[in-house]
Amino acid sequence: MIVIKNLKKSYGGHLVIQVPDLVLSNGIHWFKGANGSGKTTFFRTLAGMLPFEGEITLGGMDIRRDHVSYRLGINYGEAEPDYPEFLTANDLIQFVAAAKKATASDVSKLIDTLGIGPFLFQPTGTYSSGMLKKTSLALAFLGNPKVIILDEPLITIDDATVLKVYELVRDYHASGVTFLLSSHQDFMFEKLPIQTVFRVENQLIHQESVSEH
Repeated sequence: MIVIKNLKKSYGGHLVIQVPDLVLSNGIHWFKGANGSGKTTFFRTLAGMLPFEGEITLGGMDIRRDHVSYRLGINYGEAEPDYPEFLTANDLIQFVAAAKKATASDVSKLIDTLGIGPFLFQPTGTYSSGMLKKTSLALAFLGNPKVIILDEPLITIDDATVLKVYELVRDYHASGVTFLLSSHQDFMFEKLPIQTVFRVENQLIHQESVSEH
């Protein structure tokens, strides 16, 4: 599904992450690592948000050559979203829904599932961290992505919403969507069929045994 070759991402000459060769097949993949290890930089690079050295393809679509179709095929939910304070969740959702070609029924379902309705038309500058996170999660599930990247999807949300996130991941995965997840908390393996676990450290990505978790 995702093929990465000779990836290098640096800031100011400082190497943050390098991936010589990695193929991520269909499934659910968990990326672990300490703060500053490069997980978020790696995710943002895959999402097409950062320039980099190397090659990335998604289902044969090149991130540079096929940039529109590539970005329609991959969604990203940020760990700590930061939106213009005057925009509402509805503004953001409708904008991304149009860009991602999401249906009105999908939009309504996500708003209902994640409990966004009560603050849908309030400006995000008034939101708690949990409200911001729910909005970010809704944006990540819009459209018809082949891959959804969720960076720390379980932080700042209540237990009931955590269970809803598990349900969404399971449902979308059952329909063929691949997930890349990061979390400092342990995922409930009985709730998610995690295929592979990776550890990000020393600017590299190492595969671990699922049985260790």
